Amino acid sequence: MAEIVPFRPEHLDEVLGLCAAEGWRSLPDDPARALRILTAPGVTTLVAVAPDGVIGFAQVLSDGELRSYLALLLVRQSRRGEGHGAALVKAVLEADTGGRLDLLSEAGSTSFYERFAHRRLPGYRLYRT
Repeated sequence: MAEIVPFRPEHLDEVLGLCAAEGWRSLPDDPARALRILTAPGVTTLVAVAPDGVIGFAQVLSDGELRSYLALLLVRQSRRGEGHGAALVKAVLEADTGGRLDLLSEAGSTSFYERFAHRRLPGYRLYRT
């Protein structure tokens, strides 16, 4: 099992590589901005590190008391199904989340999140027009 550790700037290139491999361009397109995003006040970013490097990460936005939002969770495609995503979720729940996380998920990810104690609520992502 990978070790779950706090994100450090030396993890950035590997995290950006994971995002790029997944087709997530917003972080890799601007590494300096990505570093600010992953280390901003109120953000907890954890990485799963295996002998072959960073294989996953999770980013949570939190008030540190009650409200927390799982903004990003990604595990390298070749390492999925090994428990690393669940370990990241459990680790961020123990971090500074007040014991609960809100999140939005892709339709294909619901079975992953349903294995945790949860209450399903409708959600929206709003955009500036």
